[in-house]
Amino acid sequence: MKKNILFIILFSMISTISFAQDVATDTTGVKEKDKPVRSPFESGYLIDAQTTVIPAVNTLEAVIQHKFGPIENGHSDLWGIYAPGTNIRLGLNYVILKNFQVGVGITKKNMTPDLNAKWTIFNQTRKNTFPVAVALYGNMAIDGRNTSAFESGQVREAYHRGLYERYKSLDRLSFFSELIIGRKFNDWLSLQAAVSFTHYNSVGVLYDHDKIGVHFNGRIKVSPQGSIIFNYDAPLKIKEISEQHEWTNHPKPNLAFGYEVSTSTHAFQIYMGTANGLLPQDNMMWNQNDFTKHQFSIGFNITRLWGF
Repeated sequence: MKKNILFIILFSMISTISFAQDVATDTTGVKEKDKPVRSPFESGYLIDAQTTVIPAVNTLEAVIQHKFGPIENGHSDLWGIYAPGTNIRLGLNYVILKNFQVGVGITKKNMTPDLNAKWTIFNQTRKNTFPVAVALYGNMAIDGRNTSAFESGQVREAYHRGLYERYKSLDRLSFFSELIIGRKFNDWLSLQAAVSFTHYNSVGVLYDHDKIGVHFNGRIKVSPQGSIIFNYDAPLKIKEISEQHEWTNHPKPNLAFGYEVSTSTHAFQIYMGTANGLLPQDNMMWNQNDFTKHQFSIGFNITRLWGF
C-alpha cells in the first residue's frame, strides 16, 4: 500500500510537470511570457497550514505562532487565555533561491526544534498559462524532552513484539512532507488542497508511526487588508499502513477559522481551532480535540518580512 501511495504522488507530480511544459508553449513552440498572479495569499502561513507563497529572494521572515488553552471553561480562565496547555512557536525563514526557502523554529510543546524547507515548483500565472500553484513542504522535528518522558527511557516494537530497548537519539525525530496545490480564483477567493505524509521514528505501542492526511484551506478577502480564513486537516484511516488492530487512538480532524489583517510586510491572523499543536505532524498524529464537542482554542500568527 505504501508503494502504491508513493507511486500515485510521484505520478501526479510528473503529470503536473508535463502539463506545465505543454501549456507553456504555443503552436509555434515559442514560450509565452506570463507573470505569476499577485498575492494568492498574504503570507506563507494560513492558520496551521503552509501556503504556496514564498517571498522574494533574500527575504527574512520572522514568525510567531501562539495557541491558548481550550475555551471550554468559559470566563473562569478567560476562555482559555489563562488556561494551562498554551503553546508557542518562534521561527525564522530565509529565501535563499527564487521560490525556495529554508527555516528553523522552536516550539514550547515538548521543547521541539525543527528544520523546514518549502519549494514552490510552479506559480499560478495571470494568463492561466499555468492555472494553479504547486509547492512542496517538509520538515524534521526533534522531541527535546528528557529521556524519562519516553516510557522510562525505553521503547518497544509495534504489535508488542520484541524486547524493550534503550531510547536512542534518532527515536526523537519526526517528519512531515506535503504536496500543496492552490489557485487564486479571483480578487477575493483563494483555495488550496494538499496531501501529506507524517512519520514518527518512535511512538507508544498503541499508536501508529505513519499517517497520511488530506488538507483544505483558503481565504475570502473582504477588504483591501482583511480576509476571512479557514483550515481543515483530516488524518486518514488507512488500515494497510496501520500497526493497530483497532482504531482506538486515531487522531481527530483539525478545524480552524479566523480573520487575517495584512500589509506589505506584516500579516496578523487570529483564529479558533481544535488542534493544540503548532507543528503539522503534531496535529496529524496526536490531536484528540473534537470540533463536534466545541473543543476549540484561540490562537494567533504574526509574520514580519525584511528584505536584504
